[in-house]
Amino acid sequence: MARPITAADRRRVRELHSQGKSRNEIARAIGRSPSTVSKIAGQFDPPLSFDRAPQVEAATRARTADLAARRAALALDLQQDAERLRGQLWSPSVYGEFAGKDGHWQQVNLDQPRFGDQRQIVASVQTAVGTSLRLAPAEGGENAEQVRSMLGALGEALTQAANDDGGAAGG
Repeated sequence: MARPITAADRRRVRELHSQGKSRNEIARAIGRSPSTVSKIAGQFDPPLSFDRAPQVEAATRARTADLAARRAALALDLQQDAERLRGQLWSPSVYGEFAGKDGHWQQVNLDQPRFGDQRQIVASVQTAVGTSLRLAPAEGGENAEQVRSMLGALGEALTQAANDDGGAAGG
């Protein structure tokens, strides 16, 4: 047989509800089932509500804003990475390897990276910029879509040119 609901139960439910406790927290605190707490809450005029939608909505908005800020920061980092990588295209490079039957270290200094390495640098720059733009799309006026389209076409042309040349320029 179920235990009768007492005035103390009603008073305690109202008190804990006013403290912002959830239905399940109140049920644990007063030693009753959550359905009993709901029944008690529904008997008040006006009925007590355990609707947490506003809090959940606010928390979701805060989380969404936080993620947007983190994406923007990552996009900025990727742009900086792309700039550093692009700077390597025409910078002096050192190549080294162990060679000969005794495995002596040999190295050569070049004015710029070999063609194959330059092609990989361009591909890495393209990946970093593309990912950055997906994380934080470029803002602009009416010509922004044209600019994005042109950059995409330029990236595809560079990739195609690099693939067509193979390693003909040295590598």
